[in-house]
Amino acid sequence: MRDMDPTPRHPDEGSGCSGCGTAGTCSATEAQMQAQLQQVRLDDRLSHIKHQILVMSGKGGVGKSTVSASLAWSLARKGNQVGLLDADLHGPTIPLMTGVVGARPVAMPNGIGPVPADENLWVMSMGFLTRSADEPLIWRGPLRSSALKQLVADVEWGDLDYLITDLPPGTGDEALTVAQAMHDADGVIIVSTPQEASLSDCRKAINFAHALELPVVGVVENMSGFVCPHCGKETPIFSTGGAQRMAEEMEVRYLGAIPLVPEVVTLSDRGKPVVGEDAPEAARNAFAALAEAVIQAVTPPS
Repeated sequence: MRDMDPTPRHPDEGSGCSGCGTAGTCSATEAQMQAQLQQVRLDDRLSHIKHQILVMSGKGGVGKSTVSASLAWSLARKGNQVGLLDADLHGPTIPLMTGVVGARPVAMPNGIGPVPADENLWVMSMGFLTRSADEPLIWRGPLRSSALKQLVADVEWGDLDYLITDLPPGTGDEALTVAQAMHDADGVIIVSTPQEASLSDCRKAINFAHALELPVVGVVENMSGFVCPHCGKETPIFSTGGAQRMAEEMEVRYLGAIPLVPEVVTLSDRGKPVVGEDAPEAARNAFAALAEAVIQAVTPPS
């Protein structure tokens, strides 16, 4: 990816500046122009995508990336052309979950091409751009935001039916950067678990979307009941139904529940779709129902 060298430079370095005393103003103006051009490039790329959906959570550990990847797989298996953008700079797990760890994006005339995970599914992640999967990004906030804008703007997705963006947890700089860059998105899906500790942060995520005038596609309750791999019985070890009640209170759509199925961990670690033939029926049916609910939510009535 271009221009991601974190080494500080003097604003006039390499510019041929004669030192007229207005270097600060010139630098600020140039930065504004670059930001405007970047947004124009991004808007042009997004104009070829029918539906843009952001997936977020108020806190980590609720299975947001699993939901993002499985939703993308489900939409792709329905014959849609789907892009999956991993916007979590510090925990990019989407390459692992889609079986493309170690892949490298292809350089294209006006950016970089996403990595194919399936005939209908393409992936982009910061995990493709680091030297190894274990290399941390030790970057401060401004550099993270700049890198994320570039990651979003430089990918040549082409024509897509859906672009699913997996945001980092919380309502900080990265989530704000992507939400503002994708200002015409269909909306945000918010992932929670049934317990109040997660639901409290989920409410904050809903209010975050409202503050940005970003539509809320709906709320998903993940880990909603443990399904025994032996007898198939479901046990609500984290309680159940909390996200639905909260969605009703906040007057947003409830998209459904995803059970806690042990095989999901094994499949995700192997890069296999949780909606494929090897997946347990409970998970496969739940994600198929989620995909259908999302399609209904973002498709205008005919």
